[in-house]
Amino acid sequence: MKTINIQEWKRKHHFNFFSQFDEPFFGVVVNIDCTQAYAKAKAESKSFFLHYLYRALKAANTIEEFRYRILDGEVVLHDQINVSTTINRPDGTFGFGYFDYSIDENAFITGAQKAIKEVQSTEGLMPSQPGASEIHFSAIPWIDFTSLSHARSFSFPDSAPKISFGKVTEQNGIKAMPVSIHVHHGLADGYHVGLFVEKFQALMNEA
Repeated sequence: MKTINIQEWKRKHHFNFFSQFDEPFFGVVVNIDCTQAYAKAKAESKSFFLHYLYRALKAANTIEEFRYRILDGEVVLHDQINVSTTINRPDGTFGFGYFDYSIDENAFITGAQKAIKEVQSTEGLMPSQPGASEIHFSAIPWIDFTSLSHARSFSFPDSAPKISFGKVTEQNGIKAMPVSIHVHHGLADGYHVGLFVEKFQALMNEA
């Protein structure tokens, strides 16, 4: 992790402008073609959730702007960003699960499965801390949403991207999934969200 010199940063004006907002986040919803990814996960008897979560995190790690965070008023760049995700429990509640990104997909899945078991066997939420090296993920597999908002405490200095995945639907043999992406506008723009979508879709299309 390194601290960014804001005065010499190319995003200085963007950061100073949007950081004054009560709500500095902006968001979009896109549809991701998951036909190949879904088939691959099922053929390999893998969790589709972990299959696409790995690819989303892999895509995000390639984009510097998705690794910026605000910590004590300063901008820091993490070397790697990891997972903070909602985990459903059998009783209908959820908790937050945390696990690290790994280039090795099998190692990532092993860590994820351990975190999922821990959350499902405990109570409480355990929210992340300001500036933490995570992306906030959530899955809403029951809803084919076209827009999405997040619960936010404006007194909490949050700067982590928030990515939510919706229900997989099929039309004319094509499976699609809505994905909501919210980012702090002081740290990233629509261009960077576009890079993420392009990279994520490419990874989902891999055979």
